Amino acid sequence: MNNETDSKLPLMLKQLNLSAMTNLWRDFSQQADQEGWGSAKFLESLCECELQGRESRRFARHFKEANLPKGKTFSTYSFKHVPLNKTQIFTMAAGGSWIQNGDNILIFGPSGVGKTHLAAAIGTQLIEHGYRVIFSSTTGLLQNLQAAKQSYSLPNILEKLDKYDVLILDDFGYVQKNHDETSVLFELISDRYEKKSIIITCNHPFSAWEAIFKDKTMAVAAIDRLVHHSTILQINGRSYRQSEALDRSKKTKSVNNESAGEGL
Repeated sequence: MNNETDSKLPLMLKQLNLSAMTNLWRDFSQQADQEGWGSAKFLESLCECELQGRESRRFARHFKEANLPKGKTFSTYSFKHVPLNKTQIFTMAAGGSWIQNGDNILIFGPSGVGKTHLAAAIGTQLIEHGYRVIFSSTTGLLQNLQAAKQSYSLPNILEKLDKYDVLILDDFGYVQKNHDETSVLFELISDRYEKKSIIITCNHPFSAWEAIFKDKTMAVAAIDRLVHHSTILQINGRSYRQSEALDRSKKTKSVNNESAGEGL
């Protein structure tokens, strides 16, 4: 390339916000000259790097805003102790029609069986597939929504949440059960109904949801909207935390027994 091109091209690439191409075009130009690339291959190689860079930045940006708990991915999740269809889980984690239709995933089970971990792992995979996800404790989000309602800004907050394809509500069963909080929860569910998806983790079965919603009619209506288009995952079994504690106890006991045997 001539000197005029060397001076103009970086400026034009920067103006076009093509950061990867701005950084790499000289190296690619030298490689193209050495290996005899045509102009099409040169341009294609630069565009591939630009797209890869944008995808990497998009994932980093969306993962940060999702506020997912750290370390809870499929690589750290054990399917050995839970009666779940692994193929079904990975299919849902890829997104597709269930998100396009605003369907939901409801994850039930006792404390400690990995509900939050599973929801977060699904959320991480969805981000990798280009979806926008946000994770929150149900109680924390509802407190914010309740404050917004009191300041007459609830519609604005709900509109902001609508930009996320999936809202993950963790610990749904720990709602504080006052009328204002459960009322705004119902408004959130109604706003996303058949439009945007929700993933819920909850340690209470539907039969106990009257303890969450003070109004029995509201409880029935909320369940109806959530269940209408949903996949329900039931996780049964021993708490992971209890299992890990027992394993540690067994290992400690085994080490102590070995030490005692060596002392004989």
